[in-house]
Amino acid sequence: MLPASIPSPAQAEWYLGPLPLRAYALAIGLGIVAAWWILDRRYTAKGGPKDTAVDVALWMVLFGIVGARLYHVVSSPDAYFGENGNPARIVEIWNGGLGIWGAVAGGAVGAWIAMHRRGLRLAPFADALAPGLLVAQAIGRLGNYFNQELYGAPTTLPWGLEIDAAHRVSGYTDPDLLFHPTFLYEMVWNLAMVGVLLWAERRFRLRHGRVMWLYVMLYTLGRVWIEYLRIDTAETVLGVRLNVWTSVLVFLLAMAIFVRIGRRTRGQEEEIWLPGHGPAQEDSGAVEDDDTTARPAVEDDATLDDDPTPAPAEDRRGEG
Repeated sequence: MLPASIPSPAQAEWYLGPLPLRAYALAIGLGIVAAWWILDRRYTAKGGPKDTAVDVALWMVLFGIVGARLYHVVSSPDAYFGENGNPARIVEIWNGGLGIWGAVAGGAVGAWIAMHRRGLRLAPFADALAPGLLVAQAIGRLGNYFNQELYGAPTTLPWGLEIDAAHRVSGYTDPDLLFHPTFLYEMVWNLAMVGVLLWAERRFRLRHGRVMWLYVMLYTLGRVWIEYLRIDTAETVLGVRLNVWTSVLVFLLAMAIFVRIGRRTRGQEEEIWLPGHGPAQEDSGAVEDDDTTARPAVEDDATLDDDPTPAPAEDRRGEG
């Protein structure tokens, strides 16, 4: 039997002595850990270095948080620069307000920098990350549930969400009102799309970054209809929420790139390392020349010729 409604949590913050534990931060943290766990296993299965996930994830998290907050401030500026706004609240990320598109863009920049420093290609890493991102986003929405924010319009459905008066959007004062639990809709959508993403990856052998771009398409499809349900304050363009426009444009861009990559890389093997980088692998044993003098072992990407003189050390290539 379906419940008559979904109650909202009584509190979103607890204290261990003077230390505050906020549900929003815990949800974001758990999502990051889950994404990293999935990423680490998928990336090493592709042949990526084992220590890459932790190193790159740190860059992604830092850049992603900054990008997410900046996007939120730009898309919902009234709370910070409006009539009763306070710019000092921009740094208060523990109270909620992280825009997913800023997180994706900022995280991508951080990942690119970290991968480039290690001499690794971004596309295989991004493909390994995509399912974990959906799981992380699903977990992160629990923070919105505890904060009683980003809910939808009033509904009479049996899973309507109870919202305390202090957290209601202006104008919705009827104490009996229930609201669409858009946090729950997005959680269910994201977890369902994990299955779709993994199926498509295996069925069509998606490589070269196409798994990531498919993730973008699947996620934006969900965001369009979920955004239409929400009633929280947001910037609008031509009467439509900015996040809807963003989702539509990002979907079209992702679809175009997905198709282009598929045509350009058809039949090509996927490489983990950038040109000129890779793990050094010495040939087993030494090769003797005509004078029975042992030559030093050479790198796996070197070639032997008639000249018995070893290549200078600076001509060898190793891990970048």
